[in-house]
Amino acid sequence: MDPFRRAQIILLCDLCKTAHLQSHCERCDINLCQTCVGKHLSDSSIRHKVVLYKYRKSLNYSTCPDHADELCKHYCEKCDLPVCSTCVSSSKHEGHDTSDILEKLSAKTESLQKDLDEVETRIYPRYEEMASDVHTEKAQLETNYGELTTIADQQGEILHREITAIVNQRKSDIQEMKNKHLSTLNKNTDEITQKITELKQIMSDLKSILKSNDVSLTSTYKSRNSEFRTLPPKVRVTVPSLSAQKINKDQLNEMFGSLSPLSINTEHGDTMKSAEAVSSPPVKPLLDEPRVTATIDTGYTLYSVSCLSEDQVWTRGDNETMKLLNLQSELLTSIQTKSGIPPSDIAVTRDGDLVYTDYRTVNLIKNKQIQTVITLQGWYPRSVCCTASDDLLVIMYSDDRKQYKVVRYSGSTEKQSIQFDDQGHPLYSSGYYKSISENKNLDICVADCVARAVVVVNQSGKLRFRYTGHPSNTKQPFTPVGITTDSQSHILTADNNYNRIHILDQDGQFLRYIHCDLDTPWGLCVDIRDNLFVAERYTATVKKIQYL
Repeated sequence: MDPFRRAQIILLCDLCKTAHLQSHCERCDINLCQTCVGKHLSDSSIRHKVVLYKYRKSLNYSTCPDHADELCKHYCEKCDLPVCSTCVSSSKHEGHDTSDILEKLSAKTESLQKDLDEVETRIYPRYEEMASDVHTEKAQLETNYGELTTIADQQGEILHREITAIVNQRKSDIQEMKNKHLSTLNKNTDEITQKITELKQIMSDLKSILKSNDVSLTSTYKSRNSEFRTLPPKVRVTVPSLSAQKINKDQLNEMFGSLSPLSINTEHGDTMKSAEAVSSPPVKPLLDEPRVTATIDTGYTLYSVSCLSEDQVWTRGDNETMKLLNLQSELLTSIQTKSGIPPSDIAVTRDGDLVYTDYRTVNLIKNKQIQTVITLQGWYPRSVCCTASDDLLVIMYSDDRKQYKVVRYSGSTEKQSIQFDDQGHPLYSSGYYKSISENKNLDICVADCVARAVVVVNQSGKLRFRYTGHPSNTKQPFTPVGITTDSQSHILTADNNYNRIHILDQDGQFLRYIHCDLDTPWGLCVDIRDNLFVAERYTATVKKIQYL
């Protein structure tokens, strides 16, 4: 008989024992024929994972140390270790809670994946950022100490020969301080580099464990994430200053000026909150009846609103003037764009500064002074928002208005561009009206009016979902314009055609509407207490709404 045919006869379904196997359930570690797959999946109490037999992952059960001929397919919760069937029934584990090792493996694997995700996306980038900060400070060190040396030289030129010895002494003092400064920074760099090396090894080990599917390694894994959440101390060094005095030959040494002491302060490293702590704000339920608590008259056709505080908002209308108003409609500040054309959008940074886009530029207003931070070529900036990490997310379109993309900037440096999905298709339509907001879970949410959809991608730019309106209202076209998010990771978007706000959860599930007699709602923002501000386009008013 042909060996391959003979092998096929041997490989039978573990349930019916008669039909040839075709599939394998990795969760239950059994082989199944096509007929028995349906029966097996009918047990909905277990999260099965059925794959083709040739794609199965073999589980590496550990051998019981007390019973060498048995595999550890159970897990003792009290002893926190894998055990075999004989161990379960022995007096050693009598009365102990036990579970299937595969259930424990699934939970442990999920825990490992969470640790890996936290190290890769939150902890490791902070260490890289700290290393970059120290590198920048070291680069600036030469400039700072060079300025001190120059001051010393200038004093020496005035005092000529009599002061030469003192000049040399001061230079020596400066060099000594510089060496101490540099030595301290190098030590700080070495400490951070060592931690980064350890983190790389941890990430590599976690990936290896996850890839190996080794029960023993997975079960005995101990997380070190809490150890690395406390960042290393950050060195703060104050560069000395040189105070110059008028020349007096009798008191040259004193009058030349003395260096202030080298100040090296080590700040205790911040302890980062775990991913669970960051993503779990206090729960605020939705009100059954949202209510308007204030109405602000702006005096012009309105497009955007951005909160500076609970009682002050910046607004953008149909002219070049941006207005800061309080809840009593009093004008506190007004600023005109540098270009003299209406801004495309506005946003408030974490420091309370105003950002606006117009024509080819993104501009920052600090202390009423306008700084152009980004100048584009071939693209026009539209909507803008400030992120939790103080980056800027900018929606922009190409010169021919056929391409739209989201670009992340740190200062004036481009860090990320989001334009296509995994299949290479455009994420966003070529239509004009779009608005953007970052959610608490770092998702990037875009209201795409022409596409009649809210498009949500994760922080890496991978498409998570599209929300196209409430499923029961398929005959009413969904027209999202403004968008914002709150502390509960709700997504709120203005449906201007139907004068209402849609509230979604972070996964795009519709929760409810806000009506509040809205008239053409357009721009949205939420303050730190989760009060919603709605800019009504044609009434020229901003409504403050309590909905949580």
